[in-house]
Amino acid sequence: MNKTKRTVILLIIAALLIALIPLFALKGAEFGGSDDAGSVMIEEIRGSYEPWFTPVLETMIKGELPGEVESLFFCLQTGIGIGILAFCMGRFVERKKWANTKGTSEL
Repeated sequence: MNKTKRTVILLIIAALLIALIPLFALKGAEFGGSDDAGSVMIEEIRGSYEPWFTPVLETMIKGELPGEVESLFFCLQTGIGIGILAFCMGRFVERKKWANTKGTSEL
């Protein structure tokens, strides 16, 4: 196994440990989002919290979005972002391959 493969495997293991250790180390803890933490802090400081505006979709349907729909939108955003990132990385790899083949064909 060469050095780069070993490095990649170690980094993947480290990323998994970073994600999984808090789940087992802090049993019973609540992992809330930053929106919840921010509104709780504002309520502690000011006493009450009034949002400045309501989300566009919630205004259109005159109520809150179900959690499943919010998760769907989050997954769609993630998929689009990963698609763009993968496309750009693929372009860089192909550009490097193209430059290497062009450089060797001139010899």
